[in-house]
Amino acid sequence: MTRTLSASAQAPRDPSFKRLDGQALRAIAQAAVDVELFTIPLYMTSLYSIQGMHAITGQGNDFYQGRLWPGSKTSASPKTANDQAFNLVFSVFIQEMLHLQMAANMATVVGVSPSFTATALQDDRHGWTCYGPSNSVIPNIIDLRDTVAHEDVPVNVGPLSETLVRLFLAIEQPEIDAKANIKPGKENDYFPTVPFATWKPGQPLPMFGTIGWMYQCYYDYLSLTYTDGSTLWDAVFKSSAVQNDLFNSFSSPGHPMREFMGFETTIATTDKAIAYEQMIAMMDAITDQGEGSEIVRRPALLKAVKPKYQPSDTALRADYPSYDDTGAQIRSADAVARYDNDGLDHYERFQKVRDLLPQVVTWPQWLAKSGGWTADQLVGPGYDPANPLKLPTPDELATALNALNDPAARADSHKLLSQAVIGAIAGVTKVLDDYWTPPATGPVLFPFPSMAGSGDRMSIAWAVLGLTPDLSIGLGEPTSGKLYHSCQGLDFDRTGDNSCAAVEIFHTCRGSNLCHAQGGCGFVQPVGGGGNCGSAVVVRTVAAVTDDQSSPGVAAGCGLPPQKLYSAPSDNKCGGFGGCAVPISASQVFPGGGQMQLFDYVQDDKGKDGWMSVPFGEPMFYDRGEKVHDVAYRAYQAVMAHRGKPIPAGPPAADNLRLVFPPST
Repeated sequence: MTRTLSASAQAPRDPSFKRLDGQALRAIAQAAVDVELFTIPLYMTSLYSIQGMHAITGQGNDFYQGRLWPGSKTSASPKTANDQAFNLVFSVFIQEMLHLQMAANMATVVGVSPSFTATALQDDRHGWTCYGPSNSVIPNIIDLRDTVAHEDVPVNVGPLSETLVRLFLAIEQPEIDAKANIKPGKENDYFPTVPFATWKPGQPLPMFGTIGWMYQCYYDYLSLTYTDGSTLWDAVFKSSAVQNDLFNSFSSPGHPMREFMGFETTIATTDKAIAYEQMIAMMDAITDQGEGSEIVRRPALLKAVKPKYQPSDTALRADYPSYDDTGAQIRSADAVARYDNDGLDHYERFQKVRDLLPQVVTWPQWLAKSGGWTADQLVGPGYDPANPLKLPTPDELATALNALNDPAARADSHKLLSQAVIGAIAGVTKVLDDYWTPPATGPVLFPFPSMAGSGDRMSIAWAVLGLTPDLSIGLGEPTSGKLYHSCQGLDFDRTGDNSCAAVEIFHTCRGSNLCHAQGGCGFVQPVGGGGNCGSAVVVRTVAAVTDDQSSPGVAAGCGLPPQKLYSAPSDNKCGGFGGCAVPISASQVFPGGGQMQLFDYVQDDKGKDGWMSVPFGEPMFYDRGEKVHDVAYRAYQAVMAHRGKPIPAGPPAADNLRLVFPPST
């Protein structure tokens, strides 16, 4: 394919402009990251406003058979308008994460350390300032007050609706439509030519008019030449750029196939010429998937996404298997949602969503009609009333859902659930800063479970109250020197509020817990680090065993096999260790048994935030199907006994928040 360079960018420039041009290019690179990131909480909020229920499933996992939790999921057989709308918006949401990854990979190649927590979209408390009822600006793209068709549309989060879909169409609209939509007299405020005539470093970039034109300007700057024969690409190319990949990576068994066979989602920095072509191919993929046209200035709009920019159905089915609530594999719902819709660009998909809106039911609409939750709404086929694992009952869950929505609790619940969502999203964005700019301690893992966990918490926020989560309020910063705890009854220093985890340390993945005692749910992690949620690589050799071989993970006789040694929930030695979600769901159980190293915590100036973790005692064993909070409480009792402190009795009854939070899988 022959790409078209804008006429304004074709004439060679004086080399004295090279530094300024490089600064403009890098500003566009960060702007692209901002634009892609901007869409993710926006689309996610509306996605999970769609009413629906789901089972908690996992390979070989029948712990939650017959139980249902609030929240829509992808459907392998989308029949209702809700199923179809969810699949459509989900497919766009996932591609925006792909676009964010590619924008970040491109940014590093031109010398940018991409920021995912910068003030362009958020404040320093992780409150999202780019959304609001009076906001009219799509960051870097357009002020909707300058348009004919969208001047009344706020740039704000909310339930799926005609207004929100109009906003989505404004974000994804092609250049032809966007230019026709600009009010007379405002045309010169958009679609700048490269090089920018009056821009200076530190100033806001010109508004681009469409996402596609932003990438056209990105390409134009990347392709500038100078009268001395050099190019801007020669000046900015960084061969040591960090590249990360979640979509075309190979990681058996978790992600055994690359999803996109037709293009690369990382850049080969060993060869400058190849890297340039891959940069442009990524821009083409983003614009073709989004608005249906590559970075080629054409008179006609290309309506369908080219096959090379579509994912492989085979790969999606292999990478994202689905299971029923008995643990048996079934048709992949994520594969259906994505493959069946990814042939359409985002603009076309949102047009289909708009057509479905009269039949779509959102959580605000459902709650207004239902009058509250009942136990039968939380039960599906195969439920065993005997409840052998002694999990919270459907009656208890319905009571908790209704209690949080009681008029007397509603305001407090809205703030708490909004901050739970904000914390889940911040758990991703904060880690992404380090993911593309690794700290001196070494590379960090992508907090993949945080993405699913963010959706779970967004779903619960909608299902409890029927109110849009307030993403603007932000979170308080953790108090320096304080030893926080991950859940009810687990306050090691016994000096603070012991009712539940502090909202400022809520998270959904072990990769986003901040420090000691903040490990949560049942995805136990190795005490020596490594691996991601659900994996473990560190081993400990058991030197001797007793005659009682009933404890899981212990084998008798000579030549004992090495034993995996994990962190106990809420008793992890530092940040990134321990389990995932905090607070711990009252329904969370361990998918397997094993043994855990216990840690005590002592104040020490050399430790992180003034604390050191000190291992003690023999490993503590835990069993498959044992409730995670029960194990956390046993670890807590052992620490108190080690200190010679009074040993508390049993764990407290689960509060309403822990009851309504679903278990992670």
